[in-house]
Amino acid sequence: MSLKLEYYLQSLVQQAAANRQSTRAAANPEQRREIVRASFGQLLGHYAPNEHQPLEPCLLERTPCDGYIRERVEIATVDGLRMAIYVLLPDNPATQPAPAVIACHGHGYGSREIVGLAPDGSERSGAPGLHKDFAIALVKEGYVVAAPELLGFGDRRLDEDKAADSPAKNSCFMIAAHLLLTGRTLAGLRVYETSRVIDYLQQRGDVDSNNIAIMGISGGGLVAGFTAALDDRIRCAVVSGYASLFADSILARNHCLDNYIPGVLLEAEMPELLGLIAPRGLFLEAGAVDHLFPQQSARQAYAELRSIYSTAGSPDAVQAVFFDGGHEIHGEAAYAWLRTQLLAQTTIAGGDHNDDGATTGSFDRMGG
Repeated sequence: MSLKLEYYLQSLVQQAAANRQSTRAAANPEQRREIVRASFGQLLGHYAPNEHQPLEPCLLERTPCDGYIRERVEIATVDGLRMAIYVLLPDNPATQPAPAVIACHGHGYGSREIVGLAPDGSERSGAPGLHKDFAIALVKEGYVVAAPELLGFGDRRLDEDKAADSPAKNSCFMIAAHLLLTGRTLAGLRVYETSRVIDYLQQRGDVDSNNIAIMGISGGGLVAGFTAALDDRIRCAVVSGYASLFADSILARNHCLDNYIPGVLLEAEMPELLGLIAPRGLFLEAGAVDHLFPQQSARQAYAELRSIYSTAGSPDAVQAVFFDGGHEIHGEAAYAWLRTQLLAQTTIAGGDHNDDGATTGSFDRMGG
C-alpha cells in the first residue's frame, strides 16, 4: 500500500533534517559555519561581486519632506540591470557622517510603499498598511535610509504586469522561473543587488561606511537576513515577519516562488542560515497571528538562534519581540534596539522580558 502524498513530502523534509544532522556532527562549529556559508552562496545562484563594474549612480529626483530630504537614485547592479533606490536624508543626522539603514520592502507595490508614497509616486493619503512607512520612521531616528526597489516590484516589473489593473501585481513568478532554469534564484539576485546598495552607501560622504544596518519585512526580511548573513559589511539586521523554519512556513502553504531555494534544506534550516550573522546583532519581529510565518515557528527559530549565538560567544546579540499583531512591522522595539547597535547607547527603557531574552512588546536590553 502506497503512502499518502502528504506523508511522502514530510519524509523528504525528515530525510533532509537527518542529512543536516550527520554533516553537522562531522565538523566543529567554525568548520560547519564556513561549509554552510559557502554552500548557501552557491545555492543562491553563483552571484559573485564584480568589483570592476561601476555603480554609475544617477539622481532622478530630490524632494524636501518633513524632517528629511527624499532622493530617488538609480545604480547599476548586474548584467545591465539598474535599480532605483529612495535615499532619505535626515535634516538632523544622529551623527556626522550618519549611520545608514537599508530598508527592504515586502510584497506590495514596491519601495514607494515604505516611504509614504502612492503607487504613482504621489503622496499617499491612506493607511500605510503592513509596512507602516518604516523607512520614514528610520530616517526620523537620524539615519540615512536606502529603500531599494526589489526586482519584480514597482517600476522593476515585467511589462505585462505593469499593464495589470493592480499596482501590487508582481513579476516574482516569471522572473524566478527564468532564473531557476538557468541555475540562479530570485532570492540570490535580490541579495546580490542589495550588496550593491552597500557599495553605493559606502561611497557617500554623508554615510558612516562602517555603520550600516539592514531591516526588512516578509520577502524583504528574507533579503535583509540573507544579505547580512553573507555580507559582513552589514553591522546588524532586523528581520520582521520572516524568521522561522522553512518546514513550518513556506512548506506549510503556497508561498511566492521567490522564497524557494533548491536544495537548501539539505544544507541548513533557516535559523542556521540567519546564524551566519553571528556575532553581529540580529533582531526578530514576529506577530501572534502572522498567517504566513507563524509565531510558534518564529519562537523555535529564535531559540535555535540563541543557541547559535551562545556558541559564537555573543548570546545577547540576538534579540526578538513577539507582539500581538499579524504579518506587519511592529517597529518601536526594533528602533530602540537599533539605537543600541548604531548609536552605542547603553540603556533603553522598555517592557518586560521573557526568560529567553525576548520581549513581549518592547525592548529594554542592549544587544551584543
